[in-house]
Amino acid sequence: QVHLVESGGGSMQAGGSLRLSCAGSGYTSSTVYMGWFRQAPGKEREPVACIYIRTGDTYYVDSVEGRFTVAHDRADNTLYLLMNSLTPGDTAVYYCAQGFEPAGYCSRAESYTDWGQGTQVTVSS
Repeated sequence: QVHLVESGGGSMQAGGSLRLSCAGSGYTSSTVYMGWFRQAPGKEREPVACIYIRTGDTYYVDSVEGRFTVAHDRADNTLYLLMNSLTPGDTAVYYCAQGFEPAGYCSRAESYTDWGQGTQVTVSS
């Protein structure tokens, strides 16, 4: 039994920064990758950033490359997303996810089995 709880969302002016956290509970030693996804109103859910736990390899969607940083703390299986230089285009509900399938890909939502409830990020101009 594993569940994820996101925190750190909120409202921020363009150019500001936010740090999202995703705390895992339960058995997590077999986690292969964790990731952040987001969904804006009227748009499809998209991968934002993810990380392979064992190697530290990361993926970023082009729109956040250079602005966002994903990190993972193995001690408590907490996933972080540091978001800098925020723009209104970053406004969305952000979800964290955890996957256990070695044959999966951290950038594909279909590879994940555990999802958080989401946290709202709103960026004003």
